[in-house]
Amino acid sequence: MESNAAVAAQAPAAAGSSDRQRWLMLTVLLAGQFMALLGVTIVNVATPSIQRDLHASGSMLQLVVAGYTLSYAMFLITGARLGELYGRRRIFLVGLVGFTVASLLCGLAPTAGVLVAARLVQGAGAALVMPQIMSTIQTEFTGAARAKALSAYAAVIAVGGVLGMVAGGLLVTANLLDSGWRPVFLVNVPIGLVVAALVPRLVPADVPAGGRRLDLIGLVISVPAVCLLVLPLVLGQEQQWPAWTLVSLAAGAALAVSFGLVERRIEQPLMNLAVLRVPGVTSGLITLATNMVAYGGFLFALPLYLQGQLGDSALRTGLIFAPAGILSGLCGYHWRRLPARSHHLLVPIGFTVGSLGYLVTALVCLGRPSGLAVAASMVVFAVGFGLAFSPLMAHTLVNVPAEAAADASGLLTTTLQLGQVIGVAIFGDLYLSLAADALTTTLSWAAGLTLIGALVSIALARTAWRATRRQQPQ
Repeated sequence: MESNAAVAAQAPAAAGSSDRQRWLMLTVLLAGQFMALLGVTIVNVATPSIQRDLHASGSMLQLVVAGYTLSYAMFLITGARLGELYGRRRIFLVGLVGFTVASLLCGLAPTAGVLVAARLVQGAGAALVMPQIMSTIQTEFTGAARAKALSAYAAVIAVGGVLGMVAGGLLVTANLLDSGWRPVFLVNVPIGLVVAALVPRLVPADVPAGGRRLDLIGLVISVPAVCLLVLPLVLGQEQQWPAWTLVSLAAGAALAVSFGLVERRIEQPLMNLAVLRVPGVTSGLITLATNMVAYGGFLFALPLYLQGQLGDSALRTGLIFAPAGILSGLCGYHWRRLPARSHHLLVPIGFTVGSLGYLVTALVCLGRPSGLAVAASMVVFAVGFGLAFSPLMAHTLVNVPAEAAADASGLLTTTLQLGQVIGVAIFGDLYLSLAADALTTTLSWAAGLTLIGALVSIALARTAWRATRRQQPQ
C-alpha cells in the first residue's frame, strides 16, 4: 500500500520535472533564435561607421548587410533536413558555434572583405540553428503546450528584429573602449558561449532518422536557386536593377521550378513537398508570405522616413519601434487567454486589424509628426499583428505529423525569410521611386497586401475550427 502510494505521489513530480525540462530546453533554443534574429537588423545602424573605419565601397557595404541574409536564406531548407538526418541538437550546436565564431571574426575584421566573408558564415550558422527550433517544438510539444511554445517562438520573432535596431544604436552610440561598430558583432560571443554550454545540459539528444541520406541533387539545385533569387532582391534596388539582376531572377525561378519537379521524383527528397497537402499548410504559407512581404516593406520604409524626412537618429528610430515590437510580442504570447471559441478567427481578424494599423500610421505620417505620435500610431498594427502571428504558426502546423516536422520547418522558416527580402525589394523600390507622400503610398499598398492575406487565412480558420472540433470529447 505504502509503495503504491509512493509511486502515485512521485508520478506528478516526475511529470512536473519533465515539463520544466522541456521549457528550459525551449528557453535555450529561443536564445539561439534571438541571436540569429539580432544578426539581421543590429548591423544596419552601424554601416556608416563600418564604411568610415574599413574604407568600404558601397557594394561591399551592401554585402556586409545582405551577405548574412543571402547565406541565411540559401541554407534554411538544408539546415532543416540536416537536423533530421544527424540530430537536431547536434546541428543546432554546430550552427550556434559557427555563428559565434563568425561573430568574433566580424568584430575583429581588419578589412571589408574579411567582414563580408564572416557575415556569410554567420548567416549559414543561423540557417542551421533556426529550423531545429521549429522541428523540436513539433516533436517535443503537443496540444496546448505546443501552441504555447509556438507563441513564445513567434513572440521572439516579433521582438528580436526591433530590439536589434535598438541594441545596434546603443552599442554604436556608447562606443565602448573606442571600438566603434565592433561591439555590434562581439556582443554575440559571450551569449553564444553561454548558450553553447547550456545546450548539452538542457537539450536532450534526439535520435537521427535512420536509413536516410542527404538529397545531394536537391541540394545542388536549391542552394543556387535561392542565391539567384535573393541576391538581386537585396542588391538590385541599390544598383537600380541592372540587367544581371533580371537574368538572375529568371534563372533562379527556373531552378526553383526544376527543384519542385525533381523533388517529386526522388525517394528521399531534401524537401518533401507532400507536406503541402496537409490541411492548413498551403493556406498558412500563403498568408505568412503575403504578410511577411508587407512587413518587410514596412520595416524598410518607415526607418528611412524617420531618419531621412524627420531627421531622427538611428537610436531614436529604434526606440520609436520598440514599444510596438514589445506589445506585438506580448500579444503573440498571451493570445491563448482569449476565449477558446475565438482562437480560429484570430488570424483573419488580427491581420485585418494590422491592415488598418498600416493605414493609421500612413495617415499620421502625412504631416511632420513627432516620434511619439508615430510610435503611438503603430499600436494598432502591433496588436493586430501580435494577435494573428502566433495563431498563424499554430494553425498552419496543427495537422502536420511529427515525421514531417523538418519539411514544415524548412518551408515556414524559408517563407519567413524570403517574404521579408521580397518586401524590401518591392516596397523599398516603391518608396524610393516616389517624390511626394512616399510613405503613405507605400504603407497603403502594404495594407492592401495584408488584407489579401487576411482573406486567404479564412481557409486556415476553417481548418483550425475543424481541428478543434476533432479534439473535443464526443
